Amino acid sequence: MHDFETKLLFATLLPGILVVFFTRVTFHHVVGLILTLALIAASVYAGYTHNWLLYVADAVSLTAGFWFATRMVRTARKNQIEE
Repeated sequence: MHDFETKLLFATLLPGILVVFFTRVTFHHVVGLILTLALIAASVYAGYTHNWLLYVADAVSLTAGFWFATRMVRTARKNQIEE
């Protein structure tokens, strides 16, 4: 059961962090979301994720990360226009 708890923790945190990271690298929040979705799809295809609870945790984390990345991009663009 320890293995499932670790996967659940990572599924709750990592997708959101990856969306924000890829957004910072590419300067576009949709591209960050697409890259993160591609990584999750690759992990599902490889067999690392095989439980619906993990899928839900991934989706919640992706949503939170996308929301934060969108706010981050809007704030950066607003600050750039003001300068």
